Amino acid sequence: MPKGTPFSGEFKQKVIEDMQTNRLSYRETAKKYDLPNHEPIRKWERIYLTEGVEGLYIDRRGRKSAGRPVKLGKKVEEDLIAEVQRLRAENDYLKKLNALVSERVQREKRHKS
Repeated sequence: MPKGTPFSGEFKQKVIEDMQTNRLSYRETAKKYDLPNHEPIRKWERIYLTEGVEGLYIDRRGRKSAGRPVKLGKKVEEDLIAEVQRLRAENDYLKKLNALVSERVQREKRHKS
């Protein structure tokens, strides 16, 4: 089978269930099914154990889609905008306060010298 050729869910299920039934190692199973290495079998078994048989039938090639952003309700969106504005104002206030305190400390250093 050429590199990159996807295996069917039926094939993956057959391999994993045969491996478990006959208590084969990953390498033995890869050799039995004429696979170039045992890494796919490790992945298939992990999927089989965590997601069940159905997980083996999911096509997992390529990057996952981030999907469309969730549409927020009008009220939620308004609340978030108001919170962002409040936080920006608070941030500006704290920056100004920090600048004033720094200026005062500098003045006090000059008076002591």
